[in-house]
Amino acid sequence: MDEAVTDARLATWEFDGARAWLEEARRHPMEPLAAEVWVTDPAFEYVLLVKHRVRGWVPPGGKVEPGEGPRAAAARELLEETGLRTELLPEPAAVAVRSYRADWSPTLGLSHAAIVGRDVPLSGEQNQPAAWFRLDAGWDSVFPEDRERIRAYVERLAADRAVGSR
Repeated sequence: MDEAVTDARLATWEFDGARAWLEEARRHPMEPLAAEVWVTDPAFEYVLLVKHRVRGWVPPGGKVEPGEGPRAAAARELLEETGLRTELLPEPAAVAVRSYRADWSPTLGLSHAAIVGRDVPLSGEQNQPAAWFRLDAGWDSVFPEDRERIRAYVERLAADRAVGSR
């Protein structure tokens, strides 16, 4: 849990009052945390998503297993769902509170980020394909707010990289 608190504090973006929610929620037994990866290409024009049977197109991710930190869970889920083994960016992209199913309690979700070339082969889970989507296009998801959140993060990441390359 300490790693999740640290990641939440380091996250570039905070949504849904997630940091305050976590401080209160950790005082009681809580649902498992969730971790995902916002993968963009080096040109910052695409995002990699997986087709979930219920949620539609979503970033690769899932439950943080007992004894596992959110960063390790994000990397594991990325590998399982896309076949990608890559380094995550140092700081988490975002922290949010959401319910992943209507009958589940809300939990903390940590979004990490990675930059991967679109030419790298993908090999995900059966019946859950992975595909690249243009950031300026839409995609069907039960979390429509993710589109703008991911776009804003990638725009900031691109701007930071442009400044850093000068």
